[in-house]
Amino acid sequence: MLERFRQLLLSCRQELADLTADLIAIPTENPPGRRYLTCLELIGHRLDALGLGYRIEPVPGGDSDADHPRHWLRCDWGESGPAVCFHGHVDVVPAQDPAQFIPRVTEDTIFGRGSADMKGGLVAMIYAMYALKESGVRLRGRVALRVVPDEETGGALGSRALAGSGLLFDKDTVAMLTAEPTGGVVWHAARGAITCRITVKGRPAHVGLQYRGINAFEQALRVAGALGQLKREVEQRKTDYPIAPDAARNSILMMGGEVTGGANFNLVPERFTFSVDRRINPEEDFDSEKRRLIETIEGMRQHGVDLDLKIIQEARPAGVPADHAAARTLARCIAEVHGEVARFELCPGILETRFYAEAGIPAFACGPGLLTVAHGPKEFIKRKEMEDCAIVYALTGARLLQ
Repeated sequence: MLERFRQLLLSCRQELADLTADLIAIPTENPPGRRYLTCLELIGHRLDALGLGYRIEPVPGGDSDADHPRHWLRCDWGESGPAVCFHGHVDVVPAQDPAQFIPRVTEDTIFGRGSADMKGGLVAMIYAMYALKESGVRLRGRVALRVVPDEETGGALGSRALAGSGLLFDKDTVAMLTAEPTGGVVWHAARGAITCRITVKGRPAHVGLQYRGINAFEQALRVAGALGQLKREVEQRKTDYPIAPDAARNSILMMGGEVTGGANFNLVPERFTFSVDRRINPEEDFDSEKRRLIETIEGMRQHGVDLDLKIIQEARPAGVPADHAAARTLARCIAEVHGEVARFELCPGILETRFYAEAGIPAFACGPGLLTVAHGPKEFIKRKEMEDCAIVYALTGARLLQ
């Protein structure tokens, strides 16, 4: 079966590169959420050409942004029964230069925005489904491809909305794979996140009459001081999931990713806003950590600080034991394709695996490309990595459904 998949993918090598380049050329920047439908329609046309049916549908609530409506694509191949879900997203972070949407393909590399995160991986999943179909392998179920928008901004109008509506996956899903650029490892766990924006309110006054004002910046420093005490406590905690270097094992509380405030150097600032990003290790309890963070911020009102708090992102942590049956199957397939033992690690960020994990579905990120180049000005993906990943996906889908 492995060699059959390898030969099928080798015969489609140029098709994989061409489709990846065509997808890169569609600037699906998020924010704001451009050209999603155009990109999904191109994917659909290729699925049709490969003999795989598909449907494109609006995301529930996705019309709330009239200028940039959200759609998603579903494609299923196989028989009724348990499903293995291939999951990918079409949105990319904004480019540093419009030229990043002009793809460049060489014999071994594809360059362009979204090549690694994650249009190259998405193409690998499409052709993995094609390889399964063409190989004639009999499955006791089906492979389900789900292509979603809005991953780069937390999935509120993408996977979160679909999961909340019961559309993202079926109850008989036995495993999920997503094609994030994992650099040769498998992410079997991911941190959770609570991201919020704090706006501290003051009263403006001329600097010479500052006694008449209330300095929002100085008040914000008091809030930051209270959060600093919490930061020192939580960052003593370390995850037991494998991740390198050792410093990466610490739980996280970061302040000041976004900072705005003040109107002029000689005016007491009326408002000061800063962000707080709390990243939670899988061993920590999400609800108690959220409660502790909010109590620390809201508690500053009792100390005379006038503030508004807005939560802009929530994501629960997720983790699958490396000895889970689905993890062992994936590891064996990786070893067969690459000739080396699969390495499992904790993702340093958040993943859409969380929407599946919350339903008890074992979910893994395993994709071609490097996270270190994914959002950068020289994003690229190696063609061989993409082709090998397609084989891993096909082999894993077949083994899980045998």
